[in-house]
Amino acid sequence: MRLTLLSLILMLGTALGQTPSPTPAPAVRPIPPPGIEVPQADKDTLKKGLEELQQLIDQARKAQAKHPQLNDLLPDIQIFHKSVDWALAGNEFFKPEDIKAAHEQIAEGKKRALAFKDGQNPWTTQKGFVVRAYQSKIDGSIQPYGMSIPANYNGAKSRLDFWLRGRAEKATELGFLDDRSKRPGPINPANVLVLHPYGRYCCANKMAGETDLFEAYAHAKKFYHFDENRLNIRGFSMGGAATWQFATHFPSFWCAATPGAGFSETPEFLKLTPEQLAATPSYQKKLWHLYNASDYALNLSNVPTIAYSGEIDGQKQAADVMSREMQKENLDLLHLIGPKTAHKIHPDSLAEIESRLTDITAKGRDRAPRNLSFTTFSLRYHQSHWITLDGLKEHWQRARVDAQIPHNLNTGIDIKTENITALTIDFAPGQCPLDLFVAPTIIIDGTSLKAGRIKSDRSFKVSLQQRDGVWQKADITSPDTTPTLSKNHGLQGPIDDAFWSSFVFVTPTGQPTHPAPGEWVTSELQRAIREWRKQFRGDAPQIADTDLKDEHIVNSNLILWGDPSSNAIIKKIADKLPVKWTEKGIVLNGKTYAKDQHVPVVIFPNPLNPARYVVLNSSFTYREEDYLNNARQVPKLPDWAVVNLSEKPDATKPGKIVDAGFFDEQWKYKSANENP
Repeated sequence: MRLTLLSLILMLGTALGQTPSPTPAPAVRPIPPPGIEVPQADKDTLKKGLEELQQLIDQARKAQAKHPQLNDLLPDIQIFHKSVDWALAGNEFFKPEDIKAAHEQIAEGKKRALAFKDGQNPWTTQKGFVVRAYQSKIDGSIQPYGMSIPANYNGAKSRLDFWLRGRAEKATELGFLDDRSKRPGPINPANVLVLHPYGRYCCANKMAGETDLFEAYAHAKKFYHFDENRLNIRGFSMGGAATWQFATHFPSFWCAATPGAGFSETPEFLKLTPEQLAATPSYQKKLWHLYNASDYALNLSNVPTIAYSGEIDGQKQAADVMSREMQKENLDLLHLIGPKTAHKIHPDSLAEIESRLTDITAKGRDRAPRNLSFTTFSLRYHQSHWITLDGLKEHWQRARVDAQIPHNLNTGIDIKTENITALTIDFAPGQCPLDLFVAPTIIIDGTSLKAGRIKSDRSFKVSLQQRDGVWQKADITSPDTTPTLSKNHGLQGPIDDAFWSSFVFVTPTGQPTHPAPGEWVTSELQRAIREWRKQFRGDAPQIADTDLKDEHIVNSNLILWGDPSSNAIIKKIADKLPVKWTEKGIVLNGKTYAKDQHVPVVIFPNPLNPARYVVLNSSFTYREEDYLNNARQVPKLPDWAVVNLSEKPDATKPGKIVDAGFFDEQWKYKSANENP
């Protein structure tokens, strides 16, 4: 059961015994901005066209119900309905040309629907600029991407460049589709396929925008033949920032990276003063480590990187910071400078980038480097080439691994670690360079371990873990004293991590314990629904607590709104949560807070399915003021927080944060938590 926003508001208002009032409009510039007035005649024509397009989509779906690629091809049609429908609903026509584009997109949607009704999908073999789309696993929304297909592409395995676009607050689906169907973008390398992710609008490809790239790529792979050893990540401005992020956080995925301008971290780019830094909660400073590419500069040791900046571009700062941090690791960044150039790519520099990239791509990605260094601050980013980190001593402190296969010795691996408790060595078939005839010796932090032999297909895999501070093979036979819960990849927090993958808002149908927290929950839930649609371009999935099904528990993170009195699911699992509701108040981390003036905000493994999260009373944690600058779009709350309702929610926070912190590696409260 999915509830409309209106029915949800009415239901919650009834549950609370009053009509809820929405969160006051933030006193910041709205993003997306308000659009222009669309003539009524155009509105009427577009609405009629949308009705006709929807009918054709329904007919095509019915006619091709048994088509093996139905779920992959329908989004290619549905996106043209969404682009116009959402523009009308959200007042997102920003110039007269957008109205013309809307008519064109409805026509293209109809053309595709009619073709698919007859079992044809000609756009999948179209050359030039092609709009594609997929249905996201995060929220079920239809998300677009663009493909640039060379005229000579014949289906052979080919190089693929990802181009990450610059900031454009008016780049809703309507504008993005218009661009991707008519214009090549800033790069158009000869004989190269280019994928243009939408990136979930204007979030610098973070969080759901990060997942978007991989979902778009997975969809595109079903129709085009990419060479996975020749994937390049590229971008400029906001896209340059995203390129730094993808290159440093996913170093084994790319053949090369070409970031241009943008930003590579948060505090320096924002020019925070000493006073502002001192006023920033310690947990927010730790959370900067999630997306500060500068903290991951070491990882570029295995990603050929060509940076670009205009000589007089203020965003040259991004590459300067990366160069500084790389030098600390004895790495020398190639930084091309466009002479006397502001915020654009100089044509001579672009030509040099393309020439160098051609040479790098000719060699291809090194899938099994003999020397491998990798650093991270969170198991959200845990893998590089043949090393995967499975456990940390402490999140948000630097973890590092340096692994080497000595060139004069193919019988072992030397590994040094920092802040790591478990890891896996995994060479894919055909990739392990070790001697087949000798069981390799792994020396890790001075401990020598014998591993099994290399397999005949040249694959090799072994997992190692620390027990009582001593490294051992993970499969040794001894009693397992590891706690049931532990932080691992995709289950490590913070609160925002629940929105990287499938989630559902579980809404309350009962009466809250106290009116004030109930009103806050109603208001923040309305805001969460509204802002997910505006900022991540999807409708947040919703279900009433009384209608929750096993499939939701198995497949999705549960975002639970309310308290044990108002939400049946919270009541069901209350005794297994790190929050306790007692007669005296709400208890977190050994402290008791008045129930009528406080609300807990928490992320925790779901007691009903520990492979997924539950979140109490929160969506993504950055707010309206942070939309104004992509460098601010990072998590603002850690694993848990207590919101005092004495301060109303605003454009920066959901209320007064009176306590907040991170759980330890076993999802328990730490003995000493950082306070705001």
